[in-house]
Amino acid sequence: MRKLIFTLFAFTLTLTITAQNTTPKKAKRIWDTKGTVSLNIGQGGSRNWAAGSERFTLQAAAYLNYQANRKWRKNIWENNVDLSYAIINTNKLGFRKTDDKIDVVSLFRHSILKDKEILGIGAWFNMRSQFHHGYDYSETPKRRISGLMAPGYFTLGPGIEVRSKKAASLFVSPVAPRLILFTNQPYSFNYQGGVKPDGSQEIPLSWHYNVDPVRKVRFELGALVSARYKREIAKNVAYSTRADFFSNYIEDPQNIDVFWTNVLHLKVNRWLMVNYNFDLIYDDDVKLFGVNHMKAATQLRSQLGVGFQARFK
Repeated sequence: MRKLIFTLFAFTLTLTITAQNTTPKKAKRIWDTKGTVSLNIGQGGSRNWAAGSERFTLQAAAYLNYQANRKWRKNIWENNVDLSYAIINTNKLGFRKTDDKIDVVSLFRHSILKDKEILGIGAWFNMRSQFHHGYDYSETPKRRISGLMAPGYFTLGPGIEVRSKKAASLFVSPVAPRLILFTNQPYSFNYQGGVKPDGSQEIPLSWHYNVDPVRKVRFELGALVSARYKREIAKNVAYSTRADFFSNYIEDPQNIDVFWTNVLHLKVNRWLMVNYNFDLIYDDDVKLFGVNHMKAATQLRSQLGVGFQARFK
């Protein structure tokens, strides 16, 4: 038995030494990957507080940013994933969502100048949605106004990109198709079968996004402009922004859809950070606002968080 063990050990050691001698010291990485995950948690409470306060509050927010980029010859392929979710819980209001975002951007470009960073042609892809249901709490009972892939935006456009030295870029596509999906039909109504307590018929939720509730998809074709800017504005202070503009040729091209996202990142030390996020959206097809919830409006959202972060590759 001991001879067998010794023989196996010697054979394993021989294979290990051989593998170490034949394996390159450092394999060349095809993809340049990096990411950041952060978690912010806050808690508060009071008892017999004369100034007035919630008895218990709990806030939690999670953010994930992941990038996978590749460069070869005159080609560049850049992929970016932004995920965020935040909730707040109070003893009077219960759990409510304060942030919910899925944003994926992929850009492929082929440089047409000797300087590979200045000018290129390629394609731009974007997918936007959210993880969970969103509600309007101004009504009783609360009214559901969104959900996972309700809606979901998919945009793909061939075009040309101009960029400076890693600080700013501008992508323009004269013909970009976009699909708006509204997939969760069972939740299109707040009441059973869409019949209100007074007997009237409820308007399907997808109608508020200008999506046919039977087809569950809307096709648009238009012009796309996407601008990006990112740089370190001070030591341990980084700012990044992206603004997307879309004009639908098929219907009301003068009404331009806007998606603008901003992130201000302050690094305190290796693990502690401060993040400020500000998003602005305007879509003329999203008619959820106003007195009768039939009008479009500018959507604004901001989040300020202090918490822990970890970087990975």
